[in-house]
Amino acid sequence: MSTSQHISVLGIFVADTSYRADRPPRMGETILGNSFALGPGGKGSNQAVAIGRLGGDVTMMTRLGDDDFADMAENIWRDSGVKSAAIRDPNSYTGAAYIFVEEASGDNAIIVCPGAAKEITPAHIEENAALIRNSKVFITQLEQPVPTAHKALQIARGAGVLTILNPAPAAELDEGIFALCDYLTPNETEAGELTGMTVETVDDARKAADALLDKGVGNVIVTLGAQGALLHTKTSSEHLPAFNAGPVVETTGAGDAFNGGLAVGLAQGLDPLDAMRLGGATASISVTRKGTAPSMPGMDEVQRLLSK
Repeated sequence: MSTSQHISVLGIFVADTSYRADRPPRMGETILGNSFALGPGGKGSNQAVAIGRLGGDVTMMTRLGDDDFADMAENIWRDSGVKSAAIRDPNSYTGAAYIFVEEASGDNAIIVCPGAAKEITPAHIEENAALIRNSKVFITQLEQPVPTAHKALQIARGAGVLTILNPAPAAELDEGIFALCDYLTPNETEAGELTGMTVETVDDARKAADALLDKGVGNVIVTLGAQGALLHTKTSSEHLPAFNAGPVVETTGAGDAFNGGLAVGLAQGLDPLDAMRLGGATASISVTRKGTAPSMPGMDEVQRLLSK
């Protein structure tokens, strides 16, 4: 493992098309919305931006089309201090996402089309193996093909790199992938889908986390929205309440903010609970703002919230 604090991220970039309305339309129905926004998104890209904004040394691995949305990706990465290891594919398109945001609550529903990122293969990961091996922390999600994430986790684990799998969106996973995860970071829904359990309370999360530890995961962190997050290991179980950074405007990207903050904390050598606190504070600030990548805070803001 590298002695640096470098973090490598494998994931996708998508252009977020965000629609705010009082409620979602029924099938066959047209309703008037309240506002529209176009901006950068994708779980992997959002996590990389969160890391970069927090001052982390980060590189983003993905596949883009050769189009205006790819330019958007490169621009947000450059502005956020994220190094790019992206491949441009002129025969495909850069991903896009439909995001419905319920005006009253800020809750969201999302459809993601990965575009060129759907074609990231284990062979592409082999080409970036040195980048992964020279990292302190490697993080990935499940918006690109699962076999590709599996290959990258194998390379990272083989090099002694700390691994984080954010299993979002939830997908069917080969049992062998769990033992490659130093940290697995599902939300309540994903923890439920991975275990077949209903996860609504902190105690529910503990039971699901036990089942995930039994699959070979090193540490489980279940993010619980307004209830905070749970760090569960073989020897301890710590519930961290959510921070209050102000009124909730939009929850889209909160999980990405959390994972980005967690990765930065672990790369800095913080213990898991303090790294989780950094992630929680990052997420709590992000939900007070509209958008995904644009909502990610800087380290000064996060430290001010942590010091309260």
